[in-house]
Amino acid sequence: MRVIHTIAELRQALAGTTRTTLVPTMGNLHAGHLSLIECAKEAGGPVVASIFVNRLQFAPHEDFDTYPRTLERDCEMLRAAGCNFVFAPNEAELYPEPQAYKVQPPGALADILEGHFRPGFFTGVCTVVLKLFNCVQPRVAVFGKKDYQQLMVIRQMVRQLALPIEILAGETTRAEDGLALSSRNGYLDATRRVEAVTLSRELKGIAAALRSGRRDLAALEDAAMRSLTARGWSPDYVAIRRRSDLAAPSSGEALVVVAAAKLGATRLIDNLELDAAS
Repeated sequence: MRVIHTIAELRQALAGTTRTTLVPTMGNLHAGHLSLIECAKEAGGPVVASIFVNRLQFAPHEDFDTYPRTLERDCEMLRAAGCNFVFAPNEAELYPEPQAYKVQPPGALADILEGHFRPGFFTGVCTVVLKLFNCVQPRVAVFGKKDYQQLMVIRQMVRQLALPIEILAGETTRAEDGLALSSRNGYLDATRRVEAVTLSRELKGIAAALRSGRRDLAALEDAAMRSLTARGWSPDYVAIRRRSDLAAPSSGEALVVVAAAKLGATRLIDNLELDAAS
């Protein structure tokens, strides 16, 4: 495996390659990231994992400065997983001047849910992802379903900008108790780590209620929000949406329930794809 820090060296290393697969990450890797590497390997061609903590997607009050940087450990994990290249630029390499040109995704998708609580987040995501696409020029890119809205935003960007890139979705990797793996889980102390699984349990409860015939979606969302609050969480949203565009669902559509909530100072997100409503 080769670790590369500059765009020029990356382009030289990939010259003549026709089917590169990119797995963009911010590092501090866990088993969920490695599952995306496995998905990328199945696509064929060399696999490039990027590691870059992107300032543009952090609000001033968020954890950009304290976000774990674990490059040496990450590279060991990627090497063992069979990754071919690691692209790990520093900030001056990827943003050699202030990034005045930015990708503004449509508000109907990007300003709801995560975008409502983290204004500008998806502009930062789209801008860095497009820049990484231009650096790597992949034919395939892999994103995890855990960041469900992000996956949809990137898919729409690729489609509307006619980028010659296939977007693959990797399933969410969970701990044995059901907690979705996340780099931010490391912020949880032992007590809150035990409590954190409540978020996924609330989503499963909504799924069970829908299977039993409940169709009062707003009441199910409200009940989950109140349940989390009663257990000491600070929920931002629990929302049942249609999978196609995260808009409010109509009858018979494939659904997803998405949620974000703070447990202490740690903000966790999760989602669960549901059966179609009847």
